[in-house]
Amino acid sequence: MSGQGESRVALARGGIVGFVGAALSAVLGFLLSVLLARLLGSAGSGVVTQATGVFSLVMAMAKLGFDSAAIYLMPRLRVDRPEEIRPCLAYMGTLAVVISLVVVLVLELVAPLIWGGDDPSVRDAIRAILWFIPVGALTVVAAAALRALGNMREYVLVQNVTLPVLRPVLVAAAVAMGGSLTVVSLSWALPFAVVLVLSWFLLVRHLPAEDRTGPQQRWPGRGRRRAIMGFALPRTLSAALEQGLTWLDVLIVGLLAGNGAAGVYGGASRYIQAGLIVDTALRIVVSPQFSRLMHMERIGELRALYSTATIWLVLFATPIHLLMAIFSPCLMLILGPEFQPGSWVLVILCCGAMVTFCAGNIHSLLIMSGRSGWAALNKAVVLVVNVLGNLVLVPIMGIDGAALSWAVCMVVDAALATVQVVHFLDVRPVVADVLRPLLGVGACAGIPSGLVALALGRDSLLGLGLGILVSGVCLGAMCRLMREPLHLSGLGSMLGSKIGRRQG
Repeated sequence: MSGQGESRVALARGGIVGFVGAALSAVLGFLLSVLLARLLGSAGSGVVTQATGVFSLVMAMAKLGFDSAAIYLMPRLRVDRPEEIRPCLAYMGTLAVVISLVVVLVLELVAPLIWGGDDPSVRDAIRAILWFIPVGALTVVAAAALRALGNMREYVLVQNVTLPVLRPVLVAAAVAMGGSLTVVSLSWALPFAVVLVLSWFLLVRHLPAEDRTGPQQRWPGRGRRRAIMGFALPRTLSAALEQGLTWLDVLIVGLLAGNGAAGVYGGASRYIQAGLIVDTALRIVVSPQFSRLMHMERIGELRALYSTATIWLVLFATPIHLLMAIFSPCLMLILGPEFQPGSWVLVILCCGAMVTFCAGNIHSLLIMSGRSGWAALNKAVVLVVNVLGNLVLVPIMGIDGAALSWAVCMVVDAALATVQVVHFLDVRPVVADVLRPLLGVGACAGIPSGLVALALGRDSLLGLGLGILVSGVCLGAMCRLMREPLHLSGLGSMLGSKIGRRQG
């Protein structure tokens, strides 16, 4: 089998595992959102959403980009210097905990100044949940190393099964026992402690033993530490800015329009995050492969892998968001009647997401090329635009303005990364790679589901189910008929080989 064929099959194998894990995580995350909305209402869920948003934003900074550094570095060390894997992990894990504690102590003092109004619920929830940040930071570093060292199943078990399964269970238990919003927020963070133990237990089993690599240092050398920090620090800024783009609009809506509006907007944005299962699954798989192929200077295979990943992203991610946009009133009604004003928010967010899919996994390609500084610069520019957009549009348009600002920023972010990847790597999106699956999705998902919505109504749960069914059948038929142009032969071959082995 050719190198391109091997990469495609590897992408398919890892992509299926990653997709199943991401899909399960998305379903459980959606279940959590429904629980919060139904049990706490828009205002109560708005408080918890803001607390968890601050947690996610702060942890993105506190982990210092060591999760991305692990994904970038581990595949390279496995090839060239396996004896440095353990010292590098010890270095990154220790610094992540120390920096996290410092950040928490600072924010413990700052939180009352930002959320110091008459309603202390948001402030109290944030101050309580922040103390789980060191645990969360260490967890994501371990999970990233597990992913980078090639054990996708165990990564999915840790990150996509254990963590999202525990959250709705503990949140429901906290509400059932009459816990305050602070207690509910803590129940969201508590699973990190369980996942931390499991992650490091699984990771240690896959680290190279000393008898195979020779004596190992306790700490990496000065040159390696500089290399780690040189990659991680720009990525820290980039990751913090990414989380800022995810959560700052929710926080600004909460500050300007109240906890109820934040809850409605957070419910709509949660659908978007759940809908990104394909993007997440592909990113998990392709990032280490991008790093490996660039390290080995196999640029032809890199272009082929990026092309395949782009086709699959458009083909499998766009229908999800298209259906969400068409049936947005039904989806928001699932959260509760008071969430239905967020229908147009969901439409706008879906449109922004679908446009960005046309660039493929462009951000992963840029970061894995070692240009995390450029990625950070992009996020900084986009975040400034997003904050200004929110401050201007939210007072005028309400939560619809926040959605419009986010959608525009996502498109700008993808455009900037695309220009840079073309310049630095000479890897570019191919129009045919995007246009072919996009037209297919429009014909096989957009038209049938649109007709169903016209007949039964956009707020019809029956219509949503029928739209999913009809679109799924049509898309399945298209994928079978066009499997070669859509690069699905690798996927089919891999599945066939698995079935053959099981039957044998």
